[in-house]
Amino acid sequence: MLRWIRQQLGFDPPHQSDTRTIYVANRFPQHGHYIPQRFADNRIISSKYTVWNFVPKNLFEQFRRIANFYFLIIFLVQLMIDTPTSPITSGLPLFFVITVTAIKQGYEDWLRHKADNEVNGAPVYVVRSGSLVQTRSKNIRVGDIVRVAKDETFPADLVLLSSDRADGTCHITTASLDGETNLKTHFSVPETSVCQSVSQLEALKAVVECQQPEADLYRFVGRVTITQHEEEIVRPLGPENLLLRGARLKNTKEIFGVAVYTGMESKMALNYKCKSQKRSAVEKSMNTFLIIYLVILLFEAILSTILKYAWQAEDKWDEPFYNQKTEQERNSSPILKFISDFLAFLVLYNFIIPISLYVTVEMQKFLGSFFIGWDLDLYHEESDQKAQVNTSDLNEELGQVEYVFTDKTGTLTENEMQFRECSINGVKYREMNGKLVPEGMTEDSPDGSSPRLMGEEILFLKAVSLCHTVQISYDQPDSLLGGDPFSHANGFSSNHMEYYASSPDEKALVEATKRIGVAFTGCSGDTMEIKTFGKSEKYKLLHVLEFDPNRRRMSVILQAPSGGTVLFTKGAESAILPFSTNGEIEKTRLHVDEFALKGLRTLVVACRHFSPEEYIDVDKRLTSARTALQQREEKLQEAFAYIERDLQLLGATGVEDKLQEKVQETIEALRLAGIKVWVLTGDKHETAVSVSLSCGHFHRTMNILELLQQRSDNECAEQLRRLARRIKEDHVIQHGLVVDGASLSLALREHDKLFMEVCKNCSAVLCCRMAPLQKAKVVRLLKTSPEKPITLAIGDGANDVSMIQEAHVGIGIMGKEGRQAVRNSDYAIARFKFLAKLLLVHGHFYYIRIATLVQYFFYKNVCFITPQFLYQFFCLFSQQTLYDSVYLTLYNICFTSLPILVYSLFEQLVHPDALQSKPGLYRDISKNSMLSFRTFLYWTLLGFGHAFIFFFGSYILMGEDTTLMGNGQMLRANRQLMFGNWTFGTLVFTVMVITVTLKLALETQFWTWMNHFVTWGSIAFYFIFSLFYGGIIWPFLHTQDMYFVFVQLLSSGSAWFAIIIIVITCLFPDVVKKVFYRHLCPTSTQKSQSLSAPQAQALSCVESLCCYQHGQSGCSRLARLLEQMSGRCKTGVNDCHASGHRSNRWGGPQPRREAMITNPNESIPYFDLGRSSECFSP
Repeated sequence: MLRWIRQQLGFDPPHQSDTRTIYVANRFPQHGHYIPQRFADNRIISSKYTVWNFVPKNLFEQFRRIANFYFLIIFLVQLMIDTPTSPITSGLPLFFVITVTAIKQGYEDWLRHKADNEVNGAPVYVVRSGSLVQTRSKNIRVGDIVRVAKDETFPADLVLLSSDRADGTCHITTASLDGETNLKTHFSVPETSVCQSVSQLEALKAVVECQQPEADLYRFVGRVTITQHEEEIVRPLGPENLLLRGARLKNTKEIFGVAVYTGMESKMALNYKCKSQKRSAVEKSMNTFLIIYLVILLFEAILSTILKYAWQAEDKWDEPFYNQKTEQERNSSPILKFISDFLAFLVLYNFIIPISLYVTVEMQKFLGSFFIGWDLDLYHEESDQKAQVNTSDLNEELGQVEYVFTDKTGTLTENEMQFRECSINGVKYREMNGKLVPEGMTEDSPDGSSPRLMGEEILFLKAVSLCHTVQISYDQPDSLLGGDPFSHANGFSSNHMEYYASSPDEKALVEATKRIGVAFTGCSGDTMEIKTFGKSEKYKLLHVLEFDPNRRRMSVILQAPSGGTVLFTKGAESAILPFSTNGEIEKTRLHVDEFALKGLRTLVVACRHFSPEEYIDVDKRLTSARTALQQREEKLQEAFAYIERDLQLLGATGVEDKLQEKVQETIEALRLAGIKVWVLTGDKHETAVSVSLSCGHFHRTMNILELLQQRSDNECAEQLRRLARRIKEDHVIQHGLVVDGASLSLALREHDKLFMEVCKNCSAVLCCRMAPLQKAKVVRLLKTSPEKPITLAIGDGANDVSMIQEAHVGIGIMGKEGRQAVRNSDYAIARFKFLAKLLLVHGHFYYIRIATLVQYFFYKNVCFITPQFLYQFFCLFSQQTLYDSVYLTLYNICFTSLPILVYSLFEQLVHPDALQSKPGLYRDISKNSMLSFRTFLYWTLLGFGHAFIFFFGSYILMGEDTTLMGNGQMLRANRQLMFGNWTFGTLVFTVMVITVTLKLALETQFWTWMNHFVTWGSIAFYFIFSLFYGGIIWPFLHTQDMYFVFVQLLSSGSAWFAIIIIVITCLFPDVVKKVFYRHLCPTSTQKSQSLSAPQAQALSCVESLCCYQHGQSGCSRLARLLEQMSGRCKTGVNDCHASGHRSNRWGGPQPRREAMITNPNESIPYFDLGRSSECFSP
């Protein structure tokens, strides 16, 4: 129970030793002194909270925010000392903010729990008590024997015990772990491989000893001790025996394995980064601004306290006749009284810190995040997947991204390769409907038969179908699996075969030769079989010369059915053509270049025939090299070089690695937006470079720099210096950098600054052969560099989780590699192409909305509290409040909250089509430009300026003047109770509510009916509320200072005159400034507002609102005037006639508004709101 509670609270018991001992099937020793080790259960946890720690953990995170902590202190001060305002004025908004935020974050974490429960509740089969039992994934314990069937993922890290194959092997893909889609073979030890039934496994007595969990996917050290006939047999265990959680079983009916690492101790989970609270740049700016306002608050409170004591230095003000001190007040400590007065002023001015800012921001983020899911442009119809938001805290960060780190496999590509073209003996061919057709010829011959393939073409196809490491799976009844491996080909249609290859290229090529007529049908031991146009041929496999990155080719030596010996080899053109002595070498080289320009992945194929004497020599050299105990690798390289020479060139192949739709356009749009794209992949160097070229990440004109296969720190540093010099010397050419995982480790160890300098001067960077944690390290390196750029990581597999969690914004692709990336991401989309709209449109909108929201909040709170400060100069700093406590409480909660919330949900500075067609507009908002100190200073000074106008305008216009009463009597204002403290404060408050609301209306570009409703509705609500609050005696209020004040104020003509004059005085300079700035030095965003087609057509909708029943326009002059002002006068065109003929609300024809949304599939709901009102945007 105690351990369970510790796990719920997030604590894990530490491991007691460096190794763990696992008893297979949990058959513990029977002697009494054995104490079993404790291991983690098999639950995967991506959530942040539990039921037990939600309240304390959430409160701790919320009170880390300066405003929340500050208001908690103010609330406590109000409870402890006598202050001018009630504790409710601070406590109620604070409670509201904390509650709303907790509900939002709790809901988001509940979604993560839900996703975790789907994984943890998945059904699995384990061997228990002599039978196969179905249970849930979370119930797997270390030591359990687990059965996994074909195409299922492994639910824990398992040591392979046996499979349905006699040799105990199985094949898996690790695409979701390291991005590689090739088939990997794993082995069981001979003593356990015979245990293929539940009864045999139940009788197995074995103990596994291995290292404690570590994150390295490719390292596993252990041993298994099997007890047979009272004899212990010890076998070593390595990575080839370990099946990792998240990998998928392929080409094998079922396997049995013993769980060694479970849950958060599995290698997949250890490659996740610890979940940390991500905070956006906007939130950090908010905290900075709050500190500045806190300094202003402290300054005002200290100044007021000092001036109070300076004023009270005179006896007549210290103790006037109407306010005599008590004996206790006379004898109290001056220091304590000073502190008490200081705290009282602090409470009086505390509303300069806007507590409701946080709750409005939280609501804006939460409600705004739904728009991403509702956007049909981000919906993928084929997979029926829409975009999803896992955390809404980072919406505005989508508009600030400077670097995108992307995975390759499954993110940029579909992970599907297709054979497109080939060159055979200097002639180009392409595949058409399963036939190989020479270039320039049609699919069929004139007589209707297929083009006949000659000897060279057939030899080429045989070479392609035999030179590989492809394996075959037959989707046939189980009874056939143990028979003749070639019986499938002989007894069944070849359509039942499924190929699995060490690389997608090999699979695509073998599938292509099968379609054309030369089908690889199986491999048994050292025999390979192909069917050439229905005729079976068996080749004896003599040697395989494995692929390695230095040679960049692989070869097979075969004995043909005729008895001759032949070598088939394939590889990169640079690895084959220099060693070819005959064949159409120059033509093939030209064809390879043509294929590469088309973005195809190229391989060159060649052969060499051996005489019996030559083969004896070759066999002797290979055997000698492979059995050498010293310098084996060097001797093998020498032997390979001796064998793979004097080649006869057969041809070349062009395979298309199918990119996802619009990847090239998306990367180009990101580049135009000023975003640098880095590709981080676990794939091979050649594959990664080829895909980078085909997707437009690397350009053909780009100078590709390489940092590959560095073996020492000094060698790596020297190469980095060479690259840095090369970049400086070459100013014109764009550079791209390719770096592999091993070299990256050396670069990050001691030369990270030099490495970053090289990277930042490159237009594109490609990192290949990357381990998952290396991806995260690269992201962290850039993220923590002096410029502190905003980073985004996008991927689809478990190998991308660390990178996704490390970046400021993490995006998961709902691909074919499981859901780990999606569950641990901040946002999830179905395709890479959706990233452009997510950043350029949604990111732009979210950022400008929340930036304006933050600045506006500070502005309206400065307007709110500065008159309170100024009023103290007129009341002897007696801490008398200018506003009624109800107005103090409701100003931010009711009177001014809805307009800014609706603005922050629907505002669009530029039409979404313009944002997508002009990615450069994204640069206008980069580097947090709308929350710069200059902008902050403008809004703050504007707030102080407006506050001075509110206060002194009301004072000058109403203070000493006569007041015209509602009944027509002329009375001195200062002799009437009507114009006392509360009347003056209410007048200031009324002017302030109207001005700050209209100020937001001036900032609004995109008007919807909701904007109109909340803007004018907020002002109306204030008047209605004030009339009811002051017009009725409320029995539950112990004092009612505001009784009839508002009614009398509104009955004064000069009060209305003052309100109108003050509001115009405040806002007129803003209007003038906007007009001059827009015409004299407009930004590119403002230019797009006036030049974009949607906005141009918006002017015509002025006319559409005035069209009469028969198409006559009642405001043609107004429309023409507006068009002339914008420079788009359409002479001689009557829009009501020339446009479409949809009926408007008056029943007549109405101008078409399709141009408002240039893409007919435009679908974000809020893009459509209030289009008819958009023409009134300033």
